[in-house]
Formats: sequence, C-alpha cells, structure tokens
Amino acid sequence: MHAQIPDDKAMLRAAVELTRDITEARAAIYWPDMIASALIGYAALAGAILLQPVWLSVLSGVVSVFALYRALLFIHEISHLHRDALPGFRTAWNLLVGIPLLTPSLMYEQVHTLHHARTKYGTVEDPEYMPLALMKPWSLPVFVLVAALAPPALLIRWGVLAPLGLIIPPLRRFAWERLSSLSINPEFRRKPVGKKERRWFLFQQVGASVWALFAMSTPFWLGWKPLLVAMIITAAVAVFNQLRTLVAHLWENDGEAMTVTAQYLDSVNVPRFAAGIWAPVGLRYHALHHLIPSMPYHSLHEAHKRIATHLAVGSTFHQASHPGMWPLVARIAKSTMGRRPAD
Repeated sequence: MHAQIPDDKAMLRAAVELTRDITEARAAIYWPDMIASALIGYAALAGAILLQPVWLSVLSGVVSVFALYRALLFIHEISHLHRDALPGFRTAWNLLVGIPLLTPSLMYEQVHTLHHARTKYGTVEDPEYMPLALMKPWSLPVFVLVAALAPPALLIRWGVLAPLGLIIPPLRRFAWERLSSLSINPEFRRKPVGKKERRWFLFQQVGASVWALFAMSTPFWLGWKPLLVAMIITAAVAVFNQLRTLVAHLWENDGEAMTVTAQYLDSVNVPRFAAGIWAPVGLRYHALHHLIPSMPYHSLHEAHKRIATHLAVGSTFHQASHPGMWPLVARIAKSTMGRRPAD
C-alpha cells in the first residue's frame, strides 16, 4: 500500500454530492433495531442458561451471540452520531447494552474518531490500527483469539480496578490510559477526559462498576452456571467481532500518514448481502464509511449503490470491494508469509 496515492477527487466529490439526501439518522430505524437486537439477545441468553436438552441450549446460545453482537455494534454508530441526533439514544444504549455487557460507549467515544483523523489513520497515533499484514504469521490467530479473554478482563477492569482506583490514583490513571478504550494498538495511551464529558463518562463508569460487582456476586446466590454461560457467549461475541476487525482493513500501512484515497483502498467493502451477518450495522461497507464517516448505517447500502453506478467499473471506488471474509483472511495471511496475492 502506497501511503501517498493521490486523492481521487472524482470519487471524493461523488461520495459527497450523491448522498446529501440520505445523511440523516432515522430514529424509526435506530431505536427498534437496537432494542430488538438487545432483547432477543438477552432472551436467548436466558434460554442458553435454562433450556434443556443441551442442543436447544446451544442453539439458543448461538442466537444470543448474533443478536448481542448486533446490539453491541451500535457503539460504532454512537461514536459518530452528532450530539443532537437521536435524543436519548446514547443513554438508552448504555443502560440496555453498554453497561450490561461492560462495554460502555466511553470506550469508543473520543477514541474511534482518532481512527478517522486525516493525519492519524494508520500511524502510531491511531488506536485502531496495527500493520497486521506486515507482521509475523502467528500474529493473526493471536490477534483473534486473545479477544476470548475480554469477559474476565472487563470484569476485572470494572469490578476490581475501578473501585481500587478510587483510593489509588496511579492505578486510576493507568486504568484510564491503558484499559478504557477499545483499541488494538498497544502503544496507544488515552488522554484525560475533558470537563465537557466528565459527568457523562462518570455515569458510565459507575454503572459498569456496579454491574460488574453484581455479576461477580452471582455465583454465591445463583451458582456458577449463569455467569459462566454469559461469559462464554460474550467471549464468542468478542472473538467474532475481532475476526470482523481483522478483515475491516488490509493493514498494509507501515506507519506513514496516508491520503484519504489511500485510506479508502486500505479499507474494505464487502457488498454482498450475506456479509451483513458477520459485519452488521453497516460495517460491510467499511471503506465507504471511511469516505463518509457521518453517514448513518442504514444509508450505506444506498450510498454504495449510487456511487458504484455513477463511477465506472475499474475505478478507484470499485477497487475497495472484496468477495468475502475468507478471501480477505487468506490475503492478509499470505502477506504475513511474504507472499502477496495477485491483484
């Protein structure tokens, strides 16, 4: 990937001009989608704990994984929503999804936007970028499987470190800098929160801490099964999301600042309908999202169709489209072994 690929001005102009009428986040789509996903996920989680025989419990667990995965990914939309858009949605999502799953929106807010900063994408200052395609082959399975440790790590983060941080300031600073963001860059250090967001983030921190302490107490009065099943399901959600993250980009930048077009070509669109299962809430159009980050998820399909129709096949825009998850995994894996796939 050449970081200084000249910007394709025709593509950038088309992305803006052809989508002006579909940029509004529609409450009639966001609210039912988020609430239904969460409620189905929790109902199926209860089924995984309570149902017999085992096959029915497992089936319910699978449904829970996919539903909670979709509900959780609204954190991405929240990080891009204008403050005045969808009143109450952020709070409702945190109460229904973020806090119960110990992933409050503060872990993405003011962090994910750095990934979209013109001069930060793909550099050491990008919290969500690692040059995975340029690393060792063993780095890929480690990258995906380490996500399975998320449930116990989040319990410790909010149930142990947060309360201790109240009386140990250095621990509180460490937890904020290193353990309070959904980042994959081990060099990223989160800056202190500004006064404007302090109360909002405090609400989330207290909520997550109280919920973590509650969850950690359940084995004493409910037995171990509910907590263990919940941790298995949320671990599966985390691994699934990490696999999606693995194929969201080509990860071919070595730290140099990139043009917008280079960032687009280092990102991935998978326009196929089936990709919405493993990359829901618009994330199958991740490259397009990097062109127009404020576009609501429900408009990305239409935006992609309009731009793809307007620009000729073979144009820069079409070059970011890929056939599916496994060809992308194979491409990145081949790159780690020093064999680039044919264009």
